[in-house]
Amino acid sequence: MSLDEKIGQMTQAERSALDPQSDLATYRIGSVLSGGGSAPADNTAAGWADTYDSFQRTALSTPLGIPMIYGADAVHGHNNVYGATIFPHNIGLGATRDPALVNRIGEVTAEEVSGTGIDWTFGPCVCVARNDRWGRTYESFGEDPEIPSAMTSIVDGFQGATLGGPTSILATAKHYVGDGGTEGGVDQGDTRVSEAELRAIHLPPFQAAVERGVGSVMISFSSWNGEKVHGHRYLINDVLKEELGFTGFVISDWAGIDQIDGQPGFTGAEVATAINAGIDMIMVPYDYQQFISLLRAEVEAGQVPMARIDDANRRILTKKFELGLFERPFTDRSYTPSVGSQAHRDLAREAVRESQVLLKNNDDALPLSKSSDKIFVAGKNADDIGNQSGGWTISWQGSSGDITPGTTVLEGIRDTVSPGTTVTYDREGQGIDGSYESAVAVVGETPYAEGEGDRPGGLGLDAADLATLSRLEESGVPLIVVLISGRPMDIATEIDGWDALVTAWLPGTEGQGVADVLFGDHNPTGKLPMTWMREAGQQPINVGDGKPALFEYGYGLDYG
Repeated sequence: MSLDEKIGQMTQAERSALDPQSDLATYRIGSVLSGGGSAPADNTAAGWADTYDSFQRTALSTPLGIPMIYGADAVHGHNNVYGATIFPHNIGLGATRDPALVNRIGEVTAEEVSGTGIDWTFGPCVCVARNDRWGRTYESFGEDPEIPSAMTSIVDGFQGATLGGPTSILATAKHYVGDGGTEGGVDQGDTRVSEAELRAIHLPPFQAAVERGVGSVMISFSSWNGEKVHGHRYLINDVLKEELGFTGFVISDWAGIDQIDGQPGFTGAEVATAINAGIDMIMVPYDYQQFISLLRAEVEAGQVPMARIDDANRRILTKKFELGLFERPFTDRSYTPSVGSQAHRDLAREAVRESQVLLKNNDDALPLSKSSDKIFVAGKNADDIGNQSGGWTISWQGSSGDITPGTTVLEGIRDTVSPGTTVTYDREGQGIDGSYESAVAVVGETPYAEGEGDRPGGLGLDAADLATLSRLEESGVPLIVVLISGRPMDIATEIDGWDALVTAWLPGTEGQGVADVLFGDHNPTGKLPMTWMREAGQQPINVGDGKPALFEYGYGLDYG
């Protein structure tokens, strides 16, 4: 391999930036990604497969014919793809305390990803979220390393017993390391903790993932005690690769090396710092020509040793060989019809059921009776697939509305009750009166991702939710609140007015799973993976810190 071919293998470009597509071959680029919401014009499973195969044909046209590896954020199902099965976000899976279920979710997600050609998911996020103000809290399985470590079972689901199986995809443990521990819960912020605390709280899930043979590790945008992790040789090379024995390859986050010097754009010095620190592949993602020329200049100037370039290539090419990309470079279309299949949706519904946490149930307000005469349903999240799926769904930030096929909570309720039951829905709670046997309010957050979800101020319900709840409370009808949110919310001043409270997290497309619990077809078994604050000013609040909680870590009622 020439230097240009080796540098190409270390380069990852965004799908939309490869214009013309022939640049993939011209610059010998080894990897392509779709960022959040970066989908082909035909956003179907078949459309993705066609796009993948077209890129792969271009990659294979080079003299060495090295296949590309294509990555995407399949973080709760194959969530960029219209019609895919959308599973609960990790915070809900953490509430299940069920690593075997999470392993099966990995297997099913890998099948759907394989059916679109994609080889590699940028998941799981094994972050340990320590402050609910953080906009990525829902991407964490829990605030204590015990749960994220156990849930690395999803790595086995993604990758299979060995890489190279028919539906095997490369998994990525992210974001290494400390992304969930930043001061104030600021996304991409500074994790100011001792090395002992970093090792005790944030490192264990990565160690667990490495022990499971995770193929790649993504570096965190954040800093550790003021030093950007993207340039941190001790953490990447010494701890991850040498001490933990990680033999896969390290990928940067999106333009992550641009931030090392704190100035916009990336420089030769930043490129050299990142590569020498141990990053093997750079998610550029746009200006790949400049990255390639800068890295070449740094190697030629002796700033990046050839041995480091060779090590990165060995790591990347080993995974390509293990995945079977040289023998089977194109989409296996036999799996394309599995995307969004009923069997996969049934598993997601099971996951939704297991993720529900019953936090309050005065006078056995739950379960509801299927033969009730009249049930009133209200709230902005009752009949909204986008809201119940959250961020990283079809687009990066996610969005409200009918964004992909699925079953809303309201539809689940209507499909569960007896034919003689009247279910009335009004988003704002208008029209309720004392003739209803129960009122179900589905309220909470609307979609966000990453820093857009940071909440430095309040963590309470919005004015519209509070007005809806007030109308329902005034009716005197027993009130069941279902909270759709990516984190615990500040509800202590409102909860006394509610007869029951279920936290449903961000359940995804299978809202029937929420109804299964509300009506008692499934006993609630979920336990809190996060400590539930009494008020926002307590943040950060975590198990063992002595702060008085509204609901403790591990709390969850059942119908027994």
